Amino acid sequence: MSPTLAALVEALRVLPGVGPRSAQRMAYHLLQHDHEGAARIARGIDAALAAVRHCALCHTFTEDEICETCASPERDRSQLCIVEAPADQSAIEQTRSYHGLYFVLLGRLSPLDGIGPNDLQLAQLIDRATDGTVTEVVLATSFTNEGEATAHYIGALLKARAAEKGLALRVSRLARGVPVGAELEYVDLGTIAQALVDRR
Repeated sequence: MSPTLAALVEALRVLPGVGPRSAQRMAYHLLQHDHEGAARIARGIDAALAAVRHCALCHTFTEDEICETCASPERDRSQLCIVEAPADQSAIEQTRSYHGLYFVLLGRLSPLDGIGPNDLQLAQLIDRATDGTVTEVVLATSFTNEGEATAHYIGALLKARAAEKGLALRVSRLARGVPVGAELEYVDLGTIAQALVDRR
């Protein structure tokens, strides 16, 4: 394999879930069958790297100083949803069931990976969530061990700061349980157990 081709394969491996064989297949496909597609990918990445940055308020991706969501006068400024990544925010937006603002952590607490509270800009989050405008914070981190630990840690910080300031701040967590349309016999036991605990 030529050094240039090897470098392309290695570059493709940075994508999540792409191992050496998948990266090699992609590289061969692009070079053999889709030169225009490869050029379009290269142009798209170059343009995004040059233009896209993080919103100064919520840290999602934007081309402006403040993203469209934070700048919109139609959003409910009393609600602040905390997510781990811009992709999580996008998923929630697609439901069209939440109309508040966001704070994107750009990660989650993970001591094994060396990610602690100082790596998640929690000071900015706490200041924003306890500014007197926000009345409810929705913790929408993932349901992994790290996501749960992150939600618990942030919830405790928020409650303590709200108490110090005498604020009536409601801190809620995304519900979890049986997926819509699922049949119980096919749902894993942990999910059923959690659905029973969180029943309403």
